[in-house]
Amino acid sequence: MNFEALDEATIDRVIEMAWEDRTTFEAIEMQFGLQEKEVIQIMRRYMKRSSFKMWRKRVTGRNTKHLQKRDFIEGRFRSANQKGS
Repeated sequence: MNFEALDEATIDRVIEMAWEDRTTFEAIEMQFGLQEKEVIQIMRRYMKRSSFKMWRKRVTGRNTKHLQKRDFIEGRFRSANQKGS
């Protein structure tokens, strides 16, 4: 998919999902048809240079951004001490 054909609202949502630590690149691909390299291109193009560099530093090597590297299936870690457990 050519990300340049995406509307502004879709690009905003892709950027939002890419910033979320627990949203995988695979989830973005499933929802929008964008591969990781295309998400990186979007982030580089539509963010300030300093914000892009900060994001790349955060996600590089981060296991939660790749489904195969996660040590959990879905959701968030929930302590047995939390309410409603």
